[in-house]
Amino acid sequence: MPSTLASIKQSLDAHRGETMTIVAQAGRKKVTERTGVLRETYPAVFVVDYDKTQSAVETVSYSYTDVLTQNIELTFNE
Repeated sequence: MPSTLASIKQSLDAHRGETMTIVAQAGRKKVTERTGVLRETYPAVFVVDYDKTQSAVETVSYSYTDVLTQNIELTFNE
């Protein structure tokens, strides 16, 4: 992934509407992996619609800082 907040946003702008896998740190030695669609990007956050079969929460927003600090890892599905 890119190394600045602006470049992370630009990279995500190019993938809007695509399916992605998000691996997030959920606490001490615990990670969650979910699939969703990148719905929208905003100046400070981006919004993901999760697959309803994987999670009770349907829409989640993440900060570009989460990507920069590697609290979450994003992989786009081809």
